[in-house]
Amino acid sequence: MHDDSVSSPVSKTQRKKEMHSLQALCVELVELPESQLATLGLPEDLAAAVREARRITSHEGKRRQLQYIGRLMREVDAEPIRARLEAILGHSAQEAARHRRLEALRERLLADDAALTEYVASHAGADSQALRTLIRNARREQKEGRPPRASRELFRVLKALETRTAAAG
Repeated sequence: MHDDSVSSPVSKTQRKKEMHSLQALCVELVELPESQLATLGLPEDLAAAVREARRITSHEGKRRQLQYIGRLMREVDAEPIRARLEAILGHSAQEAARHRRLEALRERLLADDAALTEYVASHAGADSQALRTLIRNARREQKEGRPPRASRELFRVLKALETRTAAAG
């Protein structure tokens, strides 16, 4: 009879998959901005190796440094690092999507007067008069080719309204 409590040795294929996964994680760490890298709480030697990899411009030198980072990664549990990295990257993707959504809303408001009526009806805290003034000023700026000060202000107001709506709901 086969005893399941004894773990079978890990196959060479499985080890290679794990190493490739670690290498991919290393590349993501190297491409991460310094501010986000600091939030990951990496061991100091690993963080220093990642910073060093950024400095290296030679293709072969960078490849060797990534292998070194991979070796260091074998000494630590990669799953918490991977989870924190996913949280950072996922949050950034959500923020980018929100930004695109707000830009599209601003463009719709600038292009169509009926869009403002719809927006004010669906957002109770929206000041229709202030929005109307910002839209009018932004249209005038576009027509005259001036810097988009009112357009930016309209974006900030829409972002604040969305934040307030999300917090209330």
